[in-house]
Amino acid sequence: MSTGICNSKAVNYLGFFIAGAGIGAGFALLFAPKTGKGTRRFLARRAEDGMDYVSETGKDLLRHAEDAVERGKDWAGKFAQ
Repeated sequence: MSTGICNSKAVNYLGFFIAGAGIGAGFALLFAPKTGKGTRRFLARRAEDGMDYVSETGKDLLRHAEDAVERGKDWAGKFAQ
């Protein structure tokens, strides 16, 4: 299978996932037992939590990438000698 086909399928799956999440969130808001103000507060807190999660995950990913680069440099240096 070529890389283009795999990437195309991955994009399709991601698109379906995002669409499903949006539809699910819409139904959740429609049937939520909270007031509009309470729902807005809830969504604001969840959005803030999501931003914190993405930020922390990004920092972890960066640390892992930096570690991998250092290991690669060490490995390359050993074989260059």
